[in-house]
Amino acid sequence: MSGVLALTACAKDSGDNSAAGDGGESSGECVTAAAPPRAEASSKEREAPADVDASDLKVALAFDVGGRGDASFNDAAAAGVDKAVEDMGVGDTTESTAAGTESEDAKQQRLTQMAKEGYDPIIAVGFAYADALKAVAPKFPDTHFAIVDDDSVDEKNVTPLVFAEEQGSFLAGVAAVYKSDNCHVGFVGGVDTPLIQKFEAGFVQGAKAASDNVTVEVDYLTPAGDISGFNDPGKGNVVAKSQIDKGADVLYHAAGASGKGVFEAAKAGDALAIGVDSDQYEQKTVSDVKDVIMTSMLKRVDVAVYDYIRAVAEDDLSSLPERFDLSVDGVAYSTSGGQVDDIADVLDGYKAQIVAGEIEVSPTP
Repeated sequence: MSGVLALTACAKDSGDNSAAGDGGESSGECVTAAAPPRAEASSKEREAPADVDASDLKVALAFDVGGRGDASFNDAAAAGVDKAVEDMGVGDTTESTAAGTESEDAKQQRLTQMAKEGYDPIIAVGFAYADALKAVAPKFPDTHFAIVDDDSVDEKNVTPLVFAEEQGSFLAGVAAVYKSDNCHVGFVGGVDTPLIQKFEAGFVQGAKAASDNVTVEVDYLTPAGDISGFNDPGKGNVVAKSQIDKGADVLYHAAGASGKGVFEAAKAGDALAIGVDSDQYEQKTVSDVKDVIMTSMLKRVDVAVYDYIRAVAEDDLSSLPERFDLSVDGVAYSTSGGQVDDIADVLDGYKAQIVAGEIEVSPTP
């Protein structure tokens, strides 16, 4: 576990994290930056897909640890497949979940077995499958593979599904400041990897853009190489409680199934929490603590997986964006529960500035 890192605006220069915008009024005692100009109302909506027949497809999901039911990352991928079945009539599906301590050989065997059984496309959910895909994909050149959260596999039959997590996390950082009574917030990462550091980086930049006074606690549950941090609610609870004891009253997690422990600590400690990946306020597995979930940073893995399946069915992978970012609603924030309705204009204003390039969010802390 990494040590607690207290960050303030005057303690560290982490890049372009200056106050944004020049219009509107701020609210909340912690907020020191003027709110950005109100974003113009947009009529843009996600286009309804044309009728697509995917009945010939057999779709396989190779889950990361936690699998279906993690109320986060894997559930979002599963939702994309479920919607493809409903909308496009996908002919057959299968899924398998990685164990926290399994070897690379086990991952290769999982993907190989799926390919041998005729599943196409095969979607690997998580960067942990990168090495396995590098070994397996060349052996099945006629099978479509996709991998979520990794773009290092240079094979013609492998499509990366990657996101601008730092952009969505920036909005989470702004929201945390606007809702904090103590001007003290926290980030809990599952595993200390470059991917999860993107969530940290955006969150800290967003918080410091909204306030010169905010303190940010940063903790990771496990170091790189130990993926158990994504499936350990008990450890999530302990670390979150530690942050609350230090004064943090809004916690943002990027820790997979460990996030349930963060929510439980927030509820016990009279704090608020921000979910990740899925709209966690609506997740049944955390329904007993949903009242503390003020918003979630939506990483639209469901959209990416659904769009990928549709692209395979239409034989047109060029229709996919290179990265699912704010401009294509690949990342977003949820409004379930109504706790951020009063700051929606502020969040949308910052979103507009990021999309326009007026704010550049760094992917590294």
